[in-house]
Amino acid sequence: MPRTVHPELHRTERIGWLRAAVLGANDGIVSTASLIVGVAAAGAARSEMLVAGVAGLMAGAMSMAAGEYVSVSSQLDTEQADLARERRELATQPEFERQELASIYVARGLTPELAMQVAQQLMAHDALGAHVRDELGVSEAVSARPVQAGLTSAATFAVGAALPLLTTLVVPAGQVVPLVAATSLVFLTALGALSARTGGAPALKAAARVAFWGALAMGLTAGVGRLFGTVA
Repeated sequence: MPRTVHPELHRTERIGWLRAAVLGANDGIVSTASLIVGVAAAGAARSEMLVAGVAGLMAGAMSMAAGEYVSVSSQLDTEQADLARERRELATQPEFERQELASIYVARGLTPELAMQVAQQLMAHDALGAHVRDELGVSEAVSARPVQAGLTSAATFAVGAALPLLTTLVVPAGQVVPLVAATSLVFLTALGALSARTGGAPALKAAARVAFWGALAMGLTAGVGRLFGTVA
């Protein structure tokens, strides 16, 4: 019988950059919109809102780049340390490592005899790769990439922050708070739906989740702005 090929679309390889992109864009919209709404609620002029927003954009983009790079670098350091340990153990205790790999396959449902055969064949082909994948749970698709994470977060933060800034620039001065809040919620909902679609997840749930936290952040900062504006 002719063999058929069943094409499958997997999105696992997108996890690294997608997480960084969604985090950056979401933080850019929420933090900048909240900052502008808070300053506007305190009675600031449009120029002051824009200065605060631009400053928030620059500081936030650099903070996201540094934070993502440092945190993902820490993950990479851990992965490299585990790899070095596995190399040493494979060089000094190959039989123990083979038994360890076989026990993993037994736990997944194989018989002990078949598990040992699989472990032997995989280790003969690529011993380190087999242990990294099946013992440590590290694969090429989800391995740490600090530079990619940092640049992605910084770029998407800047794009996200630019949206409420542009809104502030074009809307009437007296309507900054409601219009920036409303448009930012639209942007956040679209971001949640887009990120979910890219990752193959339900769009409605992701959009509602992102919009909820954005609304909460802007509501709190607006309250703080009005409080301090009244006090002043």
